[in-house]
Amino acid sequence: MPTRTRIKICGIRDPHTALIACECGADAIGVVLAPGSPRTVTSDEAWEVVAAVPPFVTTVGLFVNAKPEQYLEAAHDLGFDLGQLHGKEAEPVVRECGPGIIKAIQYDSETIEHDLFKWSRITEVNAVLVDGGSGGTGERADWAHLAQVAERCDHPLILAGGLTPENVGEAIRLVRPWAVDVSSGVESERGVKDPALIEAFCEAVRQADARLNKA
Repeated sequence: MPTRTRIKICGIRDPHTALIACECGADAIGVVLAPGSPRTVTSDEAWEVVAAVPPFVTTVGLFVNAKPEQYLEAAHDLGFDLGQLHGKEAEPVVRECGPGIIKAIQYDSETIEHDLFKWSRITEVNAVLVDGGSGGTGERADWAHLAQVAERCDHPLILAGGLTPENVGEAIRLVRPWAVDVSSGVESERGVKDPALIEAFCEAVRQADARLNKA
């Protein structure tokens, strides 16, 4: 079966940028609903982004250590397709928020294999996202090592952290993730998305897939 790596552009703050990302080929648009990030949006702003996204593009709401009732209320009110839990949420919290959950974990060479297996057992989790840092920091995981243990994850694997138009092809070649997730790597300044970088990133993913399919 031909390889096609899905693309998520995270940290979108306005409908115009969301539509640009979709036109460039993004499969998913992420809005940050956790406080403390330069990409955080209000509920009203998140609603505007979600409402603008065309059919067949997935919308994702990102939360950090939210209580289940807070998450479920936001999911109901904003209508995003999937929730991304990007903190240190315990298994009961994740189960209560699910289904439709992307569980983010921070790469650690000593614990990554255990973490991948742990979240693979949770049926409310739809995919596991491996980030190089705490999210939006541009830190990379050890892609070569991650590739060696990726099979421990039974859910689709999403790779994030430190991805740019220049290196995403190498990341895809090494890890073969189901999807890649980028935020700071397509910004002209912190929290500000650059349409040209979004387009370059999406094109780099397509070129990487083409090389793998030709090999």
